[in-house]
Amino acid sequence: MGKNNLEEYRNSITVHLVRICSDVEHIKDKVNKNNEHLERINGRLRTAENNITGIKSIGITLYAIIGVVLGWLGIKQ
Repeated sequence: MGKNNLEEYRNSITVHLVRICSDVEHIKDKVNKNNEHLERINGRLRTAENNITGIKSIGITLYAIIGVVLGWLGIKQ
């Protein structure tokens, strides 16, 4: 390999490394944005799950009260 070929090879490698570094930075930015988005979605999901749990608790309580009332009415008759 001549001196010119070696310099060309080094320059080529340098250009490729610069491109790779640029791509890695771009990927890193996208991953960070995706993580932020997922954190927001998880917060909303957690709120929705808590709301569903509350609604289920109210439903179970109403079901129990209605069952007790109907049972009490059945015993009285």
